[in-house]
Amino acid sequence: MPLPTIQTRYLFFTGKGGVGKTSLSCAMGLALTEAGKKVLIVSTDPSSNLDEVLGIGLSQSPTAIPGAPGLFALNIDPEAAARAYRERMVAPYRGILPAAAIQSMEEQFSGACTVEIAAFDEFSKLLGDPTATAEFDLVIFDTAPTGHTLRLLTLPSAWDEFISSSTGGASCLGPLAGLEKQKALYAATVARLSSATDTTVILVARADTASLREANRTHLELADLGIRNQTLVINGLFSGNPAEDAIAAAMMTRASAAIETMSPELASLPQTRIPFLPRGTVGLDALREMAHPEMMLAPTSNVMPETPLPSKLRGLVEDIASTGHGVIMAMGKGGVGKTTVAAAIAVALARKGHKVVLSTTDPAAHTAAAIDGVVPGLTVTRIDPAQEVRQYTEEVLTKAGKHLDAGGRAMLEEDLRSPCTEEIAVFRAFARTVDEGKDGFVVLDTAPTGHTILLLDAAEAYHREVMRTQGDMPEAVRQLLPRLRDPSYTRVLIVTLPEATPVHEAERLSADLARAGIEPYAWVVNQSLLASGTQHPVLCQRGAYEAPFIRRVADDLSRQSALVPWLAEAPVGEAGLDHLVGQ
Repeated sequence: MPLPTIQTRYLFFTGKGGVGKTSLSCAMGLALTEAGKKVLIVSTDPSSNLDEVLGIGLSQSPTAIPGAPGLFALNIDPEAAARAYRERMVAPYRGILPAAAIQSMEEQFSGACTVEIAAFDEFSKLLGDPTATAEFDLVIFDTAPTGHTLRLLTLPSAWDEFISSSTGGASCLGPLAGLEKQKALYAATVARLSSATDTTVILVARADTASLREANRTHLELADLGIRNQTLVINGLFSGNPAEDAIAAAMMTRASAAIETMSPELASLPQTRIPFLPRGTVGLDALREMAHPEMMLAPTSNVMPETPLPSKLRGLVEDIASTGHGVIMAMGKGGVGKTTVAAAIAVALARKGHKVVLSTTDPAAHTAAAIDGVVPGLTVTRIDPAQEVRQYTEEVLTKAGKHLDAGGRAMLEEDLRSPCTEEIAVFRAFARTVDEGKDGFVVLDTAPTGHTILLLDAAEAYHREVMRTQGDMPEAVRQLLPRLRDPSYTRVLIVTLPEATPVHEAERLSADLARAGIEPYAWVVNQSLLASGTQHPVLCQRGAYEAPFIRRVADDLSRQSALVPWLAEAPVGEAGLDHLVGQ
């Protein structure tokens, strides 16, 4: 079995978006149940696709997986957890406090950070309280993409510090008396995460430089938190005879180079390599192939299926350029190539003589690395949460704190130490960046889907929060949602891959955007082997698997679409990005 050997009761799968954490966690769970264990898989990802991979609808309670005796799974639904958390915090005061006070409390618990706190609260019950999962031999956590995961893992110490330093009676975390009761649970959660006899963290990466760099960053940051029992899995590793095929040869060359140049710290970890699975990783049969690659059937043809393909990205760029200004947002599941697509569009617009700002709200951004140089007319920026928090805190203290006495200022400073402050500060920066689309093009390489939707949903919560801290709402924030809903100002590109989970995830994103009054401008199907020109039998098998998903995007899900092939030349630097656009 190529899956890692594990000796602990708790397993964490983490890594850059799109590396295969969910598939691997499910394959591991399935293999362990076949060895006689009773296993629970838990997703803490706001945009979980655990249901998709296991082929069954899940809830917040353990659900038995048909066809896999002993395997159970659940999703921690952040929104449902937030509703329950909000009611738990407010209910004791109903009938005691005035209606206006109850309404104020409910508004205070409506912010995006409450969703994260509530999800962590549920997570802590499963990890910190042994009785919650006593019926299972092992518990596997399929965690969210790296940035979210690190934030989630550092929450216990953050909340503990916040509780210890708070002197008021309430915060966005809830009444402090209630939080004190959680301290023991949070402390147990931290202890279990740090225990090498209890917990193993499995760093999942692809055999590419960005993915391995992200895995190393995660490795070091977790080690600094005292979480050192780690192992590395390199997933989807293509190997075999390239048979003089340029695409197959490029895949193998890039993978080898990335593995050879990974950091010594990462290379020193126990390591497992999972082979490339051409028929995807959805469903129990595919998961068994991941655990037992010898079960894979050999491909029988090196001819791609005949199917009409969408046009290249160049057509979308030409259409966007004709408008002269506005915002382009690349959105989608982690790991689908949003950064590369956004960088390619930004470079193409700049080369046409337009003023372009390329920015990201993603904490794991690699935008500048994708461009790898200076392009006239193009400015690359990043919304840095730490810097935005400092600026916002200073602004509020200057404006709202100057007339307060020492006690009042202390309470305001306490409020600003709340994790909600980061959400507000980043939201302001996002609005400020979108505002620049009045005078040129702004291309936004956004964070993974769950974070992005939380960001877009935060407008009303933001308004209430700035009023609570007596801050000001800048005009850019007032204009943000109308601008995002204006198709002549903002063009949303949904980026996906030609496979089951990314397409279905993108479909859910499109529905979420529709509920927010935002209609996608186009879909981009990225890294298509079907369009690559390969004739390698294994890659042709993958191309045949891609065809129905490409047609579904082009025919059913989008008003217009573009197809980007898997390129033998890495799409890095001006030349590589030009090639991706389709010059």
